[in-house]
Amino acid sequence: MTRRSCAIYATGIVCAHLLIVGIALVLAQVFQTMIHSRLKKEITLTEKSQVFASWKNPPPPVYMEYYFFNVTNPEVFLAGGKAVVKQIGPYTYREYRPRENVTFLENGTKVYALNPKTFVFEPNKSVGDPKDDIVVTVNIPFVAVMNELNSYSFFLRSFVSMYIRGLGVDLFINRTVHEVLWGFKDPLLTKIHSMKPDVDEYFGLMWKKNGTHEGEFVFHTGEENYLDYGKIDTWNGLREMSWWSSNQSNMINGTDGAVFHPLINRNELLYIFAADLCRSIHLAYVEDVEVKGIQAYRFAPPSDVLMSPKDNPTNEGFCVPAGDCLGTGVLKVSVCREGAPIVVSFPHFYQADPAYINAVEGLNPNKEEHETYLDLQPTTGVPIRACKRAQLNIILKRIPGFPKTKFINQTIFPIMFVNETATIDDDSASQMRTLLLIVTLVSNFPLLIVGLGIILLLVLIVLFCRNRQKKVGNTTAAFCALGNTAFCCKLDEKNHTVSMSLC
Repeated sequence: MTRRSCAIYATGIVCAHLLIVGIALVLAQVFQTMIHSRLKKEITLTEKSQVFASWKNPPPPVYMEYYFFNVTNPEVFLAGGKAVVKQIGPYTYREYRPRENVTFLENGTKVYALNPKTFVFEPNKSVGDPKDDIVVTVNIPFVAVMNELNSYSFFLRSFVSMYIRGLGVDLFINRTVHEVLWGFKDPLLTKIHSMKPDVDEYFGLMWKKNGTHEGEFVFHTGEENYLDYGKIDTWNGLREMSWWSSNQSNMINGTDGAVFHPLINRNELLYIFAADLCRSIHLAYVEDVEVKGIQAYRFAPPSDVLMSPKDNPTNEGFCVPAGDCLGTGVLKVSVCREGAPIVVSFPHFYQADPAYINAVEGLNPNKEEHETYLDLQPTTGVPIRACKRAQLNIILKRIPGFPKTKFINQTIFPIMFVNETATIDDDSASQMRTLLLIVTLVSNFPLLIVGLGIILLLVLIVLFCRNRQKKVGNTTAAFCALGNTAFCCKLDEKNHTVSMSLC
């Protein structure tokens, strides 16, 4: 056997083995299964995990942007007209949220943690100084008192109304942004505090929330089941709430929004428990996006999350008392706000009933500025970019005995909204891209084997063709030489022809 023939046989054997092994590995998905199994074991809330440090102390900067609705015509509204508001903001604060008192429970399958949040003002990202800028807004303590007294006798309400008027308290207040946000000593609450010491004499939308946490959480680490990674087991010792009127509405579902299980697919719903909304919400896939060179899935709350129970009966449980329901796009959270008539929605009543939007002039809901969404890397489940937007509103209505409300039309009045944003930092993005490259290479290794086998197959075809041409040339020449010694044969290798002549 010639050297050329040996090369052909060896190439053919190697090519066959590569193609057989490669195709078998592709069909069996051995490497993909192996890498997925590795991810399920590595992405857990345990000290040995690669993601534990970033969960305990998140590296991406989180910013809280506060926007206020400044009321430009309070007198007109009190006289029965439509309120006109003008959005002012943002007033931006950097949010620090390291987890504290981290303790592993039940053989490492669960982990306890507190998540205090600290806010530091960012002047370069703000429109002005919150300690100087004035905002005209609804006097929430006054409205809360009126709402509390609504079930009492008309005589008592009238007496309290005269007393409050003597304090100079009005339905609208002029305060600095800082006071409305972080607290001020309210004259009405001060009087109530003197009679009921458990009532705080200070009021602010974020009063006592700087440096405090939203409750005690116990999370599943994901060691037993990767789908439970980061899911809340208990909140303040509870596995379900008791505020709402149905078991489904009271469920504490999903994570706290910081982490999600790996290997996310587009068809699933993701659940988040939002303590500030007093409920769990779900997110659905919207589209594929790219953030800093990283492919991600965008998930957002679908329109049915805050849909009227008339259109979505599963939301009936959020009507408290039972049957007392609002329309689409708003959620009354009085049950977890000490009875105050507080309503939450998306900013500018995005996805809400047009009646709420048209009741106040100056609102302009749009998806780009007012949608809540999460961009998640589907392989690891890591949030690449997050944008949580929520608006705080209050119900204003006529209450007999309080002359200030005599002419007003019942309105869900916007107070402010917050835009909480976070985007993966450059270092974390670089590490993520490297990790995803490794995952891709390992998962597609069988395809590389198949590709190499195809290349060798092409080489084999070339070698075989050349060998055939060589054999044809040699055979023709030999035939000429043996045919008749009276002839001389000449082989033209270029044109592959044989010429014969007399010797």
